[in-house]
Amino acid sequence: MATLTLPETDWRHRPGLDALNRVLGAEDGLSRFVGGAVRDALLGTQVADLDIATSLPPEEVLARLRAAGIRAVPTGIEHGTITAVLESGPVEVTTLRRDVSTDGRHATVAFTDDWREDAARRDFTINALYADPMTGALFDYFGGLQDLEARAVRFIGDPLQRIAEDHLRILRFFRFLARFGDTPDAAGLDACTARARDLMALSRERIRDELLKLLVARDAVGVVALMLARGILAPVVPEITSAEALGRLAAREAELGVAADPIRRLAALLPRDPALGDQIGARLKLSNAQRKRIVLALTDGGTESARALAYRIGREGAEDRLLLAAGDETLLGQGWRQLAGWDIPRLPLSGGALVQRGLAKGPDVARALRAIEEQWIAEAFPDAARVDAIADAVVAQALNASISAKAASPGTGRE
Repeated sequence: MATLTLPETDWRHRPGLDALNRVLGAEDGLSRFVGGAVRDALLGTQVADLDIATSLPPEEVLARLRAAGIRAVPTGIEHGTITAVLESGPVEVTTLRRDVSTDGRHATVAFTDDWREDAARRDFTINALYADPMTGALFDYFGGLQDLEARAVRFIGDPLQRIAEDHLRILRFFRFLARFGDTPDAAGLDACTARARDLMALSRERIRDELLKLLVARDAVGVVALMLARGILAPVVPEITSAEALGRLAAREAELGVAADPIRRLAALLPRDPALGDQIGARLKLSNAQRKRIVLALTDGGTESARALAYRIGREGAEDRLLLAAGDETLLGQGWRQLAGWDIPRLPLSGGALVQRGLAKGPDVARALRAIEEQWIAEAFPDAARVDAIADAVVAQALNASISAKAASPGTGRE
């Protein structure tokens, strides 16, 4: 990168952050910003999470925060992480570490005061950048600034070793490639390909979280296609075999100005089989609401209008169906315009109104109400006056049918 200091950004002036840095000894070089906040500030993108690395032992971090009246939560103190809760939001403070042992899922760490040693245990060069909170001076031990400028996602050290330490780094490689990269690092790509089956050892929650983040990244379509070509997803979601529908969805989102949605994009990758979609959702530990959404998205919606669909399954479900449909783009545009600015109405009629018209309470009312509602939907949600007319006709038909049924019934009197 051309700059050698952290640029001025709003997050550097968050309320309480300067005080936190002083408490953590930043003026004496004991603490630095690290990772995503530094990377994203250099790229000029929004910073989501703020992390501080420090050479102070965790117990001293905890003591300093409490002495300063800053709420401290030992969220991962065994790994050196304490969350400082500021008025402007949480900040994770982690003591410099080195790995003692790893098994691909968990690591045993030892604390250190060596900044380069801490950087060496991180995954990619662009994530191993540090910045002095006071001066903004940057510290780069493994060429992360050059890689950031080149939009290269490169493992620190031997890619195979880094993957052996934490198998999730396979998915992280592709997520960061989709978010920041232009071309994949050849050694990293080959290592991920060779070790793809290691993903099977990970919890489905970790796989889900990385996959959903990847799907909304800048180049999700191209990177998913690359992952499929390299067999990366086959060990964990073998049902995903093509990125074609995802590409079509992404193009429609861009054309309509719709924000990328991870669940909708996941549905685009799955076979058009609601039951199978639900099984995959369960495997990935999606919430019940997310699984239901996938099922609705993969269900054939028939030929109903966009508004009728939105009334039946909700606006989000209707939008998913429209965006994922393989049909005419003109019909998509028409349906999208139908939903724009339209509030889903409620049937302006109650069962009590049908009782007042002469129907007996119970199944007859429920059946009549359903018939009225279906005609109201078919007529594109007319006003209350028209609903009253529909109700009059349906009730009259029901009463006539009841009278006819009684007349046709055999008598019960004595001969």
